[in-house]
Amino acid sequence: MMEKTFAHRRQEVIRDAPLIADFKTKWPALFCLTAEFKRITTVSLLPKFFSQLDALSSKLMKVFSKKGGGQGRKIKSIMIPITQTDAIDVRRECIIKALCVYLNEEPENLVKEYMNTDGESSEAAMMKTTFGIFVIRKEDAEPKDGPEDVGIILEGVQVLDELGNVPLAVGMLFALVYALNLSYPPELRYTFEALQKLIMELDGNRLSKKIQTLKTLLAR
Repeated sequence: MMEKTFAHRRQEVIRDAPLIADFKTKWPALFCLTAEFKRITTVSLLPKFFSQLDALSSKLMKVFSKKGGGQGRKIKSIMIPITQTDAIDVRRECIIKALCVYLNEEPENLVKEYMNTDGESSEAAMMKTTFGIFVIRKEDAEPKDGPEDVGIILEGVQVLDELGNVPLAVGMLFALVYALNLSYPPELRYTFEALQKLIMELDGNRLSKKIQTLKTLLAR
């Protein structure tokens, strides 16, 4: 069914730019994102995202380690959990957040963290989120402890939940940008450009100066 309606659905996304809540109601199966992403790009979302992120992780960490000043200190703080657990999800999460900082963007604009005791205050904050990932953690949780919930919010609507970890949520959020023909938020434009062009290797011939510099450093 989704294959048969793809052309009509894609036209509606691009032409009408419907509200997220309306689109989720009309096309709920759209949020089976891995298949939709492959229909749009011909690329397998998660295998590509994780394999390339892992392949570049050592080089990214080397580049990050040379960053000085306040950004360098923040990156070092972000990377601490890698020294406390061998969990691959934690390693990937740290690298993605450090990438934000390296590109002079705030990881808090991408991943918004709440405690499981926050209750209504966290729900109210989520309803004000236009684009991002939410993470609910237990109080006093260790890096090796998985979050209670991870999901995605667009236009105040919780479009996905129970994703299990932040790297998976980042991959799915990236796919939603494609599926819904969204623009990258200005405050995360370089992070998503890096995800698109360096990690997913989509449209990688046109790079901003900042991402071209990072690509050159990674090639050394």
